Amino acid sequence: MGVSPSRRAKCNGSALFAARNMVLDPSLRPFRPPAPAASIVSELAASRSALVALSGGVDSSVMALLAYEALGSNAVAVTLSGAAVSSREIQSATDVARAIGIRHVMLTSDPLADARYASNPTNRCYFCRRHEGGLLRTWGEEHSIDLYLDGVHADDFGDDRPGLQAMNEHGFRHPLAEAGWTKADIRAFARSAELSTWDRPSNACLASRIAHGQPITASLLGRVAQAEEWLSVRGFRRARVRVLGNHARVEVDPDEVPRLQSATNANPLREVLIGLGFTTVEIDPKGYASRSNA
Repeated sequence: MGVSPSRRAKCNGSALFAARNMVLDPSLRPFRPPAPAASIVSELAASRSALVALSGGVDSSVMALLAYEALGSNAVAVTLSGAAVSSREIQSATDVARAIGIRHVMLTSDPLADARYASNPTNRCYFCRRHEGGLLRTWGEEHSIDLYLDGVHADDFGDDRPGLQAMNEHGFRHPLAEAGWTKADIRAFARSAELSTWDRPSNACLASRIAHGQPITASLLGRVAQAEEWLSVRGFRRARVRVLGNHARVEVDPDEVPRLQSATNANPLREVLIGLGFTTVEIDPKGYASRSNA
């Protein structure tokens, strides 16, 4: 459904955030409070059209909403599907685009065609984003798109993100980061705008589960996807099945570790993962911990 008038009013800037210090550029370290949503919308409205790379997470969802507020039918959200993208991510992107009312396009991406990506070096994300950014730019140029946007925010600059370099090379802008918005700001705005993704856990592509140096294959990505789907169906809000050789280490949120370790879950989990081709299975007793690569 489209955005209701009351919701549009919220999205046009009434959700203002408390000013606080934040770092946008780790080299210059400027400090300033985040800009209101209305400022972002006003700046975007100066363009004729915009493409938003929509992953289905909260960051790109908010970017899609603001672009739609600014440009209406001249904004388009594009989601890339492929072996490294879970079906739940695709469904989330589809649902949030429908709720916003923005036009939504699906494109198929196959970064595995690039041997540099498939070899899984430490800068794997650079080759993935080079491939994906190229697809998005090609589609955009065919459809006379002026502006290319993503959901990168101020907190992202504290991490090692080679993929960000690739998106910069393709001319993508990061309006949320430019406005000084942090992850907390984005979640607060998404909640006020009633986006379903407002409290959705952060995620990364399935390739991030595979130890650097171990080749990435479509088959291995499929095994990881099936394993994580099994956990999701059983109510684990965030699950990672990390792979080193044929060893699988399973992470869930720390407060859910005891439930996973119970015999009713641990035994079936091992059976499922061994059935998928893993030879050993470990449940991480500390649970999921945030890291730069998922």
